[in-house]
Amino acid sequence: MDLVNRVAIVTGGAKGIGKAIAFSLARKGAKVVINYNSSEQSAKAVVDELTAEGYEALAVQANVAEFEQTKALVERTIEHFGRLDIIVNNAGITRDRTFKKLSEDDWHEVISVNLSSVYNTCNAALPHLLESDNARIINISSVIGQAGGFGQTNYSAAKAGMIGFTKSLAIELAKSNITVNTVCPGFIETDMLSEVPENVKEQIKAKIPKRRFGTADEIAKAVLYLCQDGEYITGQQINVNGGLYV
Repeated sequence: MDLVNRVAIVTGGAKGIGKAIAFSLARKGAKVVINYNSSEQSAKAVVDELTAEGYEALAVQANVAEFEQTKALVERTIEHFGRLDIIVNNAGITRDRTFKKLSEDDWHEVISVNLSSVYNTCNAALPHLLESDNARIINISSVIGQAGGFGQTNYSAAKAGMIGFTKSLAIELAKSNITVNTVCPGFIETDMLSEVPENVKEQIKAKIPKRRFGTADEIAKAVLYLCQDGEYITGQQINVNGGLYV
């Protein structure tokens, strides 16, 4: 699939995995909307970098946990670029606590940002994706949604929910030539991982057959593959985890 003149929204596109995905799509010709909630400076820096390289990009603020803001994000995209072909649901947060200490706010905030946002974007975007001749929805889940994680019941539930959402929506939209897939990263070198104590990171690394953490660019390659060459791939989980979960 040629990405020239295709339009993509990348939620949480200002940093880390989202930023790498945005650059990957733009460098193959896509026009990219960098969605952010609070990272305005980082989002504008990404747009500046992309435009300096000759690509088309737009930063749009929206809390994708809120439906009306997400709807406005999609409307702004259509207003600016005139079409929408690709949604990458990457926005996510953690509020890690053991279940005994997990508050109601910790639960609802993670479910809203990581899972309800996927409903919000897909719902708002679907009428426009149906007008595309070959649309893509790609949800960034996690190995934690597959295998679980200590102190991460909220995050694991949200990421597992994304996988179930992906499978069901893929079945519904296949007849409309819209593929829906999930990319499940393992432990990736991002700001989120940098918050983990060094001794814990070494313990995690020892469990990974490849004996290293992944990079944001490696996740972006999986997303790009689905966008360019994944016409007959739908409802699937693409695991990029160094063999941690098979």
